[in-house]
Amino acid sequence: MFVVTYRKFFYILSGSLVALSILAVLVYGLNFGIDFKGGSILEIKYQATRPEMSFVRDEISKVVGPDASVRPIGENGYVIRMRSLSEPERQQVLVALASKGEKFEEQRFDSIGPLLGSESAKKSLISIVLVLVMIVLFIAFAFRKVSEPVSSWKYGIIAVIALAHDLFIPTGFFAILGHFNPTIEIDTLFVTALLVILGFSVHDTIVVFDRVRENLKFNRHQPFDQTVGQSISQTFTRSINTSLTVVLALIVLYFVGGEVTHNFTLALLVGIIAGTYSSIFLGSPLLVTVERWQNKKLNK
Repeated sequence: MFVVTYRKFFYILSGSLVALSILAVLVYGLNFGIDFKGGSILEIKYQATRPEMSFVRDEISKVVGPDASVRPIGENGYVIRMRSLSEPERQQVLVALASKGEKFEEQRFDSIGPLLGSESAKKSLISIVLVLVMIVLFIAFAFRKVSEPVSSWKYGIIAVIALAHDLFIPTGFFAILGHFNPTIEIDTLFVTALLVILGFSVHDTIVVFDRVRENLKFNRHQPFDQTVGQSISQTFTRSINTSLTVVLALIVLYFVGGEVTHNFTLALLVGIIAGTYSSIFLGSPLLVTVERWQNKKLNK
């Protein structure tokens, strides 16, 4: 299978993408939403045609400053994200938005303090770490009868390396988008998307690993790299077709779904494509590399 033969090329490609993602986060930073940095969110719906976004942004900035984010939602609404507002400031904002005489309804108003936002960020990070730890433990248990030529716990570590790749790429992608478009934010929906990506990607990875385990039972004398290549060939079409089906559904959801789910859907699209790539072109070839490292140590 060409994946095993040209694994160094795929390592370089994966490493470059991860490095670019980390660089993007370091250079541009992450555009955290209200869920993590605190602030207020106001959703309004105009009864007739909504005014221009520039008007809404200008009126809001007179009260809360220039950092407010205004995003259209539906046909006649806006979602406005800004710093935490007191009740008098909230009333001033509503008055400013009605300065042209347009009638609107306040659909939602939420305010999160910076301490609560920091707590949400901490819990989100803990949840991702716990998921990764549980994945390692689960794979080590599921492959506990596999000890040769690669130990069961190493399957878990390799899976986590592939999953880390799947986390870095959408995060870096959103760091770049958030730098140029302030409506692209890192919020709890983004964290939810990462957790979904982890589940999807590890499923794909385990399918290939399980095929390796099965082939090892019946081809004990076959070189390990050939066994891995054979396993990838047997699962390649299934993995691509499954991922393609999900990607097509997400593309439709992105263009047809509401504004609120756009960032969530976009994160899933990038992450699932990265996860499909890592399961086939990164995780499985790493098994061969680990096995060859072990052989070199034994032959010294």
